[in-house]
Amino acid sequence: MPTPIKMPALSPTMEEGTLAKWLVKEGDAVSSGDIMAEIETDKATMEFEAVDEGTIVAIEVAEGTEGVKVGTVIAILAGEDEDPEEAKAAAASNASGKSDDSGKPDGSEKDESEKKEPKAEALDKGDDASDKQPKTPAAPKVDGERVIASPLARRIAEQKGIDLAAISGSGPNGRIVKADVEQAEAPAKGASQAAAPAPTKEAAAGAPQGGSEAPYEAVKLNNVRKVIARRLTEAKQSIPHIYLTVDVRLDALLKLRGELNASLEADGVKLSVNDLLIKALARALQRVPQCNVSFQGDTLHQYQRQDISVAVAAPSGLITPIVTDAGRKGLAQISTEMKELAEKAREGKLQPHEYQGGTASLSNLGMFGTKQFDAVINPPQAMILAVGAGEKRPHVIDDALGVATMMSATGSFDHRAIDGVDGAKLMDAFRQLVENPMGLVV
Repeated sequence: MPTPIKMPALSPTMEEGTLAKWLVKEGDAVSSGDIMAEIETDKATMEFEAVDEGTIVAIEVAEGTEGVKVGTVIAILAGEDEDPEEAKAAAASNASGKSDDSGKPDGSEKDESEKKEPKAEALDKGDDASDKQPKTPAAPKVDGERVIASPLARRIAEQKGIDLAAISGSGPNGRIVKADVEQAEAPAKGASQAAAPAPTKEAAAGAPQGGSEAPYEAVKLNNVRKVIARRLTEAKQSIPHIYLTVDVRLDALLKLRGELNASLEADGVKLSVNDLLIKALARALQRVPQCNVSFQGDTLHQYQRQDISVAVAAPSGLITPIVTDAGRKGLAQISTEMKELAEKAREGKLQPHEYQGGTASLSNLGMFGTKQFDAVINPPQAMILAVGAGEKRPHVIDDALGVATMMSATGSFDHRAIDGVDGAKLMDAFRQLVENPMGLVV
């Protein structure tokens, strides 16, 4: 029997994803461990490996399909001992049998879809490839004068001026779905369309014809950006933020960094300022454990380990890979891990355990010249440290005015979980560790 390949759950919280790209096609032979597809989750684009050996006999969900539910059949695999053509026929036969078992005539799906529009829209997003209603390409069914199509497909066709009768449906029993309409080309202008005025250049570019708005291009949000928007909105609306800022002198830390890099050069390790700041935040959390917590309604989670989430700008959006147990790791190990994590983040290859969790976050915009900023807490964490650029400033040194390299650091704290005095203690501990950095290497 052919084996259905289903949409995998690539993280504990994943319920659906986007099938970003197929790396195989129908007729290709695959072995266990071969990369079959790239799947976009709410945090990263991840590779999907084959588990069994065989031949791909059918692709059930087209690449680019969004909202594919976990467990949806996305492809059919014929085993090593199976004939691909026979397996494909068997899969089609099984699909047909499931349709017949429903006991509904061809036209009944149309009537149900009109009554239950949300169900129809779910099919358009990829659910038509599920176990319950496998995709069985067929010519469109006509009930009297009406073509069987989902309400969403009808609306899109009407907006684009597409004749549904000219489209072959890929849904159950030849039903036309959203993907079919989007792949169809609008007909050439007929007599009724010829009378319509041609759009202006401004309208074609995306600006209103009145010229009141600049031209724009509508860019569709990817899953990562959607999740960022949702989570940060929830964070600002539900978390009472309190902000505490300290100015930190960097001269001693910069001197130590230079000395350590000279001694580590033979090992191929080069510490960044950010590596030392990660360690400083972790050690500060060790000294002030009241800030290494998360608010959980009626309880607080008091963490025994300092797992620092570090903000990294990736092409798909902001992501926070985690340096686990940073308080107990040496600087060289933190530096090596951080470089590897940042590279994987930019390539979209982070595994769920590498970005899910964390007990506190660090965001550094100093490399862009930003002097100071307030960061939004990354729930369920209760604090995030935002650090700006180091710069030469007038500073009192030994009761005399001098020049020092100074950096502003702002902590954002969840006031439900962390009192202002505890936040202030953490910021002071962080300042002391940076200004007396030998505490980072012992």
